[in-house]
Amino acid sequence: MTTEAPHSLDPASLLAWQIAMGADEAIGDEPIDRFSAPVPTVQPQKAASAVKMSTEQRGPRTVAAKPVQSIAGDGADAATAAASSAQSLEELRAALEAFDGGLLKRSAKNLVFSDGIFGAPIMVVGEAPGADEDRMGKPFVGVSGQLLDRMLGAAGMSREENVYISNILPWRPLGNRAPDDAVIAMCLPFIRRHIELAQPKLVLMFGGVSAKALLETTEGITRLRGKWKTLSVGGADIPALPIFHPAYLLRQPHLKGMAWRDLLAAKHKLAELS
Repeated sequence: MTTEAPHSLDPASLLAWQIAMGADEAIGDEPIDRFSAPVPTVQPQKAASAVKMSTEQRGPRTVAAKPVQSIAGDGADAATAAASSAQSLEELRAALEAFDGGLLKRSAKNLVFSDGIFGAPIMVVGEAPGADEDRMGKPFVGVSGQLLDRMLGAAGMSREENVYISNILPWRPLGNRAPDDAVIAMCLPFIRRHIELAQPKLVLMFGGVSAKALLETTEGITRLRGKWKTLSVGGADIPALPIFHPAYLLRQPHLKGMAWRDLLAAKHKLAELS
């Protein structure tokens, strides 16, 4: 064991001795006030020269202007041109994905295009996607969609066998608000072309927005429901029946009987057309 005094040891041995004695921090003998420590002074001329040199080296930062995006989107005329150019289901979907749908499209998470069997004899056209549909990218998958499946199933129909489903609006309106006339007019050419490509034997229009848009009428769903109409698309006349929307039936369950009679009428009509 060494008998040397600690202050006479070399730095490495002294550090080892301090660790052996239990020292775990290195501090000075006197406290230092870091807040009042002197700040290095720079002569004004040198400081100005340094700032000038730094500015000259960097140069002004260029900020590219973002293109102005229309709230309303490209509008009905552009939608008509884009929809009519689609010759298949895949092309129609691609046209919608490339189309500027304005705030309606930018506020939605996903394009809600269709579900079910393309080319099925029955085509269901709803109003607009909700939160569940927007998240999953498929129409009628929320609570109202579950009711729709039960309604169709009770009448011997299903999206897995003989029903094809879409909406007037392919994107969810912000806050589930009711779509205005400009938004409907912009989306209408796409759903009309969708029906034309799908070539169903009959169309079931669920809800007032769907019925009024496709039939070009101002009458409400209460007056329209249960009455067969003719939908003319692509030179073909297709029987079309307005029906209460499942979401409305959830709020007004006493009207389910009327919807059931309408579905039975659709089943009988399909049998006549087959």
